[in-house]
Amino acid sequence: MNLKFYKYQGTGNDFVMIDNRTKSFPKQNTDIIAQLSDRHFGVGADGIILIENDDTFDFKMIYFNADGSETFCGNGGRCAVAFAKHLQIIETKTNFIAFDGPHFAEIKDDIISLKMIDVDQIEVKENSVFAYTGTQHHVEIVENLNDYPVFENGKNIRYSYENPGSNVNFAEQIDDKTFRVRTYEKGVENETLACGTGVTAVAIAMHKTGKTKSNHIALPVEGGNLAVSFTEKNGIYTNVFLQGPATFVFKGTIEI
Repeated sequence: MNLKFYKYQGTGNDFVMIDNRTKSFPKQNTDIIAQLSDRHFGVGADGIILIENDDTFDFKMIYFNADGSETFCGNGGRCAVAFAKHLQIIETKTNFIAFDGPHFAEIKDDIISLKMIDVDQIEVKENSVFAYTGTQHHVEIVENLNDYPVFENGKNIRYSYENPGSNVNFAEQIDDKTFRVRTYEKGVENETLACGTGVTAVAIAMHKTGKTKSNHIALPVEGGNLAVSFTEKNGIYTNVFLQGPATFVFKGTIEI
């Protein structure tokens, strides 16, 4: 079949976007998902996002990692909102449903603010923090992040967790409200230029461990700048918003 697709990116986290409201895309075929994601033999992306109709919400977002595994992606969610606006499904505000539940989002100029799930699954360990922010995330503070072996160490830590494993975030504190982040993503099995659920986990982990007292954290990533804000009460994080740009790159068709 001839597949029409759109390419979007959010701070370098890139996605193949597909309007699947007709449900014609063979989403059970992980080989096709891997082929589309392949940067040498396909379109190239960190993941595939389908937009579908939903009876209760404005739309349904379905996200697949490059290996075909289904999960939630924060930057992908912001790109899905931008794509839904392009499809004229929404205007500037939306409520949609995804793998981890319902989400609210708002578009202001070129910035999309996405409400993430409440976060109460936080485990503080001796040298790291584990948090569930829509998917699994390991967070560590390191020094000299520029030269840190993100791929090697990230891969080892990713597989040290029981199935389905964990994404791995390495953070370097810049000041009391800013943490630079590099992330190894499971499913992609490599470092990506950004990870929305990852920076969300970092922001919450840094607050939880007292590295910051701010509830609005700046998070520079390899592909640009993201921000996370939240409300905390009794160790539970609510009103968690991921903020950053989501940009159309190109569109095309490909035979699958």
